[in-house]
Parts: sequence; structure tokens; C-alpha cells
Amino acid sequence: MTGVPADLLGGHPRVLGEAVATGRLPGREVIDAYRTSGARAAELGVPLRELVDAALAMAESAGLAGPAGPDGAGPGRGFGTALLPALRRAVSALMEGYENAQRLAIRQEEAARREFVDDLLQGRADRLAERAEHFGLRLAESYVVAVARLSGPAAGGAPPSDPARARTSDGGSGPAGRVSSSPRPLWDGDPVVRRIEEAMIARFGSHNVLIAVRDGLLVCVAPGTLAAATGEFTHHVRQAFEPGWRVGVGRPHRGPGGVVASYREAGNAIELGDRLGLRAAVLRAADLLVFPVLLRDREAIDDLVTTVLSPLLEARGGPDPLLGTLEAVFAAQGNQTAAARKLGISTRAVTYRLERIRRLTGFSPDDPTQRFTLETAVLGARLLDWPAQPLASQAGK
Repeated sequence: MTGVPADLLGGHPRVLGEAVATGRLPGREVIDAYRTSGARAAELGVPLRELVDAALAMAESAGLAGPAGPDGAGPGRGFGTALLPALRRAVSALMEGYENAQRLAIRQEEAARREFVDDLLQGRADRLAERAEHFGLRLAESYVVAVARLSGPAAGGAPPSDPARARTSDGGSGPAGRVSSSPRPLWDGDPVVRRIEEAMIARFGSHNVLIAVRDGLLVCVAPGTLAAATGEFTHHVRQAFEPGWRVGVGRPHRGPGGVVASYREAGNAIELGDRLGLRAAVLRAADLLVFPVLLRDREAIDDLVTTVLSPLLEARGGPDPLLGTLEAVFAAQGNQTAAARKLGISTRAVTYRLERIRRLTGFSPDDPTQRFTLETAVLGARLLDWPAQPLASQAGK
């Protein structure tokens, strides 16, 4: 019985002996005691195989000591009728108790993990570093967070997550209110999440990555030095879900507060992508730093949009076609033919619209300085949702 404490199966030989002697199977109290022993074995870390092997070894001893048959050699005919059913009940109860304890431990671990993830991403520092070590994270290092917002069912026709168990945000909290309202929310027990987590752990190890679900979004936390982790995470999202998903990647930051900062950057990157109409599926906060700068001085960007673009309000058909033309031209690096193809109009129509913009605003995309001013104003308009939303300077007009 190597590795099995003697007291776990201390009463086992007696139970088997009584079964052999009386022919009666163990009662409910005895079976409950076996379940308790199985649960205690799981808590002590005794392998289930060793526990069952020890119980079977005791049965062999009981068999050798069983009542002799008519010829005086070996157990009698009625011996197997008593011992084997008793042994089966005993082993079954041991395994049931062991498995119940394991399931309880898993549920407790998952609950602790969810609580830790919530505390980590919200910056609640109650024993955070100590708890992080349990999950393999060393919060003194730099970490980067990637967030995946999903749309539609899993690839291959898998059914969507149980909406009753989905965890979604009210849109006013989390890294970005607009991001939290996911068309395809997830929950912690989602089998697709399990597969992605297992694949990430298989490559990088459980001490290097943390995969979790928060506010219906899929979150990946990885060391900033592990550059391949966010790319691998994106790869698995692409493989698991139909088109429509989007991933935001924050910048590496150090410490528990750094994880929160990177998480918010990742969510804000997705929100900016939505507001600006960006087509890229993967948005990196490091590539979008100019936009928070613009938004930081709301008065300045409001003034820029008003000064440069408000004359477009006088255009026949409204400003939207002209704004769309500018966006297409800027996205095509000034190539009017490519912009026309994207817009579904002729190159001549693009040229006409650009001339119309120059006449109304006084700014030409062909002039480098004026192009920069125009492009910044157009980006500001998208950030402020202009002209659908009036600017502060226009509110009183």
C-alpha cells in the first residue's frame, strides 16, 4: 500500500471479513464511510489507482483467509458470492467519494480563478501578488493583455454559448462600454474557450498564459517578453470562430496595475476601431496612440473639426459622401483610382469630389501640410461621431 495512509482503509479488512462470514453486503453507513475515505484520499493527493489497488490487495488477503471449501483447500463455494459484491460496492464508493472531491476541488479552483481574474483586471490588490503565484503569474514582470470580441457561432457550426450563463456588461463599465456588448458572448464553461486555453497552455505552459472570460469577452494575459503569445491567441480565435471577430492588443506594462492598463488599452483599441470604421481584425494599442492624444484635448479636436470640416455641411447631399471620399483617398495613400474602386464610383467622380472639398474648405489633399490637417480633422470627426452628433461649438447654434 505504498503511498496510501493506513487509516484510509483501516476498516476495509473487517468489512470484507464480515461479508465473507455472514454473506451480507455492507450497509449504508459503511458505504458512506468508504465515500468519506475516497474523498479524503483525493484531498491528500493519493492517486486513485493506488487507492483502488490497495483495496484489491486487501481483498486478495481476505480471499486467502476465507472459509475453506468441502475439500479443505481454498475458500468455499459461497465465498465469492459474499466477497466480490462487497468488494465491488466498497471500491465503487471509494471512487465515488474520490471523484466527488475532485469535482468539488475543480469548482472551487474555477471560482477562485474567476475571482482572481476579476480582481486582477479591476485592479483590486487584495493579496493579488500572492494569489497570482498560485496561477503561475509573476506580477513583478511586464504583461500584455489581448481581448477578443466574437461575433456569430463557433466555426464548424458549434452551437452558441448558453445565453443564460453568458456574462455581459451593461455597457458602462469595463475597458470600453461599446466593446462589452458582444454579439457572441462567452461564459467560463464554453468548450471553445476550453480548447483555446488548452492549446495555449500546451505551447507556452500554464505559468505563462492566463485565458479567461470577462464581460462576455475572451481575455489572454501573457508576459510582455513572450511576443508570440498574442499572435498565437489570435490564430486560435481565427480558427475557432466565423469572421466578424476582432482582437485588441494592449501594450506591455509592469505590475498588477500594468495588467489593468493593458486590458483597458486592448478594449479601447477595439472601440476606436469601431468608431473609426477600421477594417483590420487585429488592432494594437501601440498603433493607435494618436487617437487618445486627440481625444485628450476635446476642445482642440472640436475646434479643428469645426474649422476645417463644417463648410462641408453646405454641400449638396450633405457631408457624408465627401468625408467618405477623403477617408478612402487617405486609406489608399492618395491613389484616387484605388479609392474610386473601394467607393464603387469612377475616378473622375473622386477627382470632382476632392475639388469640391478644396473649394468648400480651402484645404487640398494634394498639399502635404493641408493633407495632414484634413486627415486629422476627418479622424477627429469619426472619433466625435460628427456630423451625426453636433460638436460642442455647434450645440448652441
